[in-house]
Amino acid sequence: MQDKQQNKLGSAAGQAADRMVEAARYTLLRRLAYAMRHHMVVHLQPIGMITEVMERRLKSPSPDLAQVHESMAKINGFSRAAVQSCLDVVSWLAPEDGAQVPLDAGVQECVALLRSNFNFRGFTLKDEVGSAPAPVVRAGLRNVLPAALLALTDGTTSPADVVISAELQERQARLALRLRRNDGSAGFAGDPPYRLLEWSEVQALAAADDIAFERDGESVHLTVPFAAS
Repeated sequence: MQDKQQNKLGSAAGQAADRMVEAARYTLLRRLAYAMRHHMVVHLQPIGMITEVMERRLKSPSPDLAQVHESMAKINGFSRAAVQSCLDVVSWLAPEDGAQVPLDAGVQECVALLRSNFNFRGFTLKDEVGSAPAPVVRAGLRNVLPAALLALTDGTTSPADVVISAELQERQARLALRLRRNDGSAGFAGDPPYRLLEWSEVQALAAADDIAFERDGESVHLTVPFAAS
């Protein structure tokens, strides 16, 4: 009887932990939504402008076909980039099981997605990871690193640099996220976010992806295991 009660309690605790992780992931995606939208449309905006220029050129009595071909090549290039951006955003929403990425490239992906949003708020993301080709699980890094960056900046005031560095160890990498005050612009408040991420939620996301999480004031350390080859 006692064993059954303990099993029920353990099951209930496990379900509560799972719900917390799912809630944190949903909140993270809501916080990333505006950055994702910008990431998708940034390559679409030039297409309309190039098309307008090309239409004016075609209406001339003797259109320069070389310029028209050049414009078409640009449209083709931006279209391919836009498709790739959309596919990349889908991979944030529905991660591919087992997908790996070099640590330095994975950090660059997260920084590229968040940079404009952070700049608007008065924070400058500085990627000082350098060369770190060791493979890590892509979904775990995409879940935990942005969540930690958002929580770190939610709890402080701008202007500041957010410096990301890494130390490669035998079977893992230790990422350090540190705030460094500067004399830049404080940014703009903008629209209030969906809601702030709690540190307990960042901890839950890290645990779900087997990433060790440590916080010390205005710095965070993430210990990311290398992916199995």
